Amino acid sequence: MDNAEIERWLTQLRIEHRDLDEVIHHLIESRHHDLMRIQRLKKRKLKLKDMIAKLESELIPDLDA
Repeated sequence: MDNAEIERWLTQLRIEHRDLDEVIHHLIESRHHDLMRIQRLKKRKLKLKDMIAKLESELIPDLDA
C-alpha cells in the first residue's frame, strides 16, 4: 500500500471514529436503555483507534541506525 492509499484509508477511519463518538455520546446523553449496544459501539471505536494508530505508524519512515 502506498502513502496516498494509507492517507485515504486513515481519513475514512477517522470519520467513522468521529461518527461513532457522536452516536455513543448521544446514546449516553439520552440515557439509552440498551447498554450492550453502547458497549459494542465503544468496542468498535477502540478497534478503529487501534487501526488508525497502526496505519499512522506505517507512514513514519524507517530510519537506518
